[in-house]
Amino acid sequence: METSPPRALPSGLATGLVFFASGAVLVLEIVALRLVGPYVGVTLQVSSSVIGISLAAIAYGTWLGGRLADKYDPRVLLAPALLLAAITTAITLPLVRWGGEILRGGAAPAVLMLAALAVFLPAFLLAGITPLTVKLQLGDLRRTGEVVGRLSSFGTLGAITATLGTGFIFVAAMPSSWIVLTLAGVLAVAGFGLGWWLRRTNPDLPQPGKPRTRAVVVTIGLFGAGLGASAPTPCDIETAYHCARVDTDPSRAGGRTLVLNSARHSYVDLNDPTHLEFAYVQWLGALVDVSKAGGAPIDALHLGGGGFTVPEYVAKTRPGSDQLVLELDGGLVDLDKQELGLRTGPQLRVRVGDARVGLAEQATGAYDVVVGDAFGHLVVPWHLATKEMAADISRVLRDDGFYAQNVIDYPPNRFIRAELATVASVFPHVALIAPQEALDGGAGSNFVIVASRSPIPADEIRTHLDLVDEPVVLLDGPRLEEFISDARVLTDDYAPVDQLLAG
Repeated sequence: METSPPRALPSGLATGLVFFASGAVLVLEIVALRLVGPYVGVTLQVSSSVIGISLAAIAYGTWLGGRLADKYDPRVLLAPALLLAAITTAITLPLVRWGGEILRGGAAPAVLMLAALAVFLPAFLLAGITPLTVKLQLGDLRRTGEVVGRLSSFGTLGAITATLGTGFIFVAAMPSSWIVLTLAGVLAVAGFGLGWWLRRTNPDLPQPGKPRTRAVVVTIGLFGAGLGASAPTPCDIETAYHCARVDTDPSRAGGRTLVLNSARHSYVDLNDPTHLEFAYVQWLGALVDVSKAGGAPIDALHLGGGGFTVPEYVAKTRPGSDQLVLELDGGLVDLDKQELGLRTGPQLRVRVGDARVGLAEQATGAYDVVVGDAFGHLVVPWHLATKEMAADISRVLRDDGFYAQNVIDYPPNRFIRAELATVASVFPHVALIAPQEALDGGAGSNFVIVASRSPIPADEIRTHLDLVDEPVVLLDGPRLEEFISDARVLTDDYAPVDQLLAG
C-alpha cells in the first residue's frame, strides 16, 4: 500500500481554508468590476476582461501552487501565501485608482491592464492555497478522489457564498474600498493565525524567511493599506450600480453635472429647470414641446431617471402633468434628492427597479410620451434595445403618443442603425434626430429616435429644433431608410449591443 506523509491539517481546517480562499477570489472579482468602472465604464467587454483575468489568475496560481506543493513542505507556504494575498489585496486600491487615471477610457488594452491591476496578483496567490491544502490532506492515496472531491466542492461553495454575499450584502452595506481593505485585514489575520497554529503544532517547522524579511513584508503591507485608504476616489457616493459624483459648474449659478462611472450623465440647473445644457436633452425638450398643443398636461413615462432633467422640464413647462420614472438605482434617486433638488410626489413618481419589468406593469394606452434614457455607462442595456421591448412601449402609448429614445453611437454607426431597424419593425412612423456630422460617420454622438403609431409632425419638430444651440437634422422617409440600410433587427434572442457599439 502506497501512502504519503500523515496529514498536517485537520479535515475541518483544510476545508475551511479552501472555502475561505476560493470565496476571497470571488469577492475580489466582483469588487474589481466596481473599482474599474469609473475609469473604463461598465460594459460587457469590461466584465469579460475582469472575469477572464480572474480565471487566468486562478489557472496560473493553481498550477504554481501544485508545483510548489510537490517541491516544498506546504506547511511552510500556506501562511505566507495568505499574508502576501493580504498585501496585494491592500495595494489593489492605489494601483487601480492611480493607474485608472492613466488608463482612463474604453480601449481594450487599457481595460485589460486595469482589470489585471485590480484582481490578478491576489487571486493568483489565493488560488495556490487549494493545491497546497490538498497535498497536506493526502494521507492515504487510496482516498485521493474523496479528498480532492471534498475540497473542490467546498472551494466551489465558498465561491458561490462569496458571490451571493458580495452582490446582495457587502456592496449594499459598505463602499468598495472598505470591502477590499476589510478583506485584506481578514486575510492578514487568517495568515498570522494559521502560521501561529502550524508552528504550535509542528515545533520543528522552519520559519519562512528571516526576521528582517518578514518585517519588510509587514511594513509593505501596512504601507499598502495606508495607500489604499488614502487613494483618491472618483465618487461622491457609491451606489449599488454607479460611482456617482456631482460637479458644480463654475460658469453658471445653480449648474450641476451628474457624473456616473466617469461619464457626464446629466446636467441640472437648480435655479431654472427649463435650462437644458446637453444637446440631446434640448432635442428631447423640443419633442416634449410639440407633444400636445397649448402646453396641456401630458402623461409621461421615463425609462431611466439620471439627473431627472427631462421630468423636471416637463413638470415646469406643462404643469399638471402626470409622470412616472422607472429608475434602477435607488441610491442615485437619493443622491438626486440630496444634491440636485429632486422633489417627488403624486405627479412625479419614482419606481425603483428594472425599466423593462416596470414597463410590463403599466396599463395599455396610458401615456402620451415615453422617454428612453437608460444607460449602462455609454450603451443602452441590451434588454431595453430589442423588438420585444419596443412592442411593449408601443402597447403603453396612446395612438397619437410618441416614443423618444436616446442612443449613443460612434462610427461606423452600427448600433444606431440596428436600433432604428428594431424600432421601425414595431412603429410605422420613425424619425431620427442627430448632427449631420454624426450621420455622415464623422464623429460619435447622441442620437434621438422618434417613433409613433401616428404620423410624426416633422415640420413642427424641425421648427423647434431650429431653436437649439447647435445645428441638428431630423431624418425621416427615404433618407432614413437609406441610413438604416440592411441593419439587423435586435431581439431578445440576438442583441449584441456592446459589440455593435464597439464597431
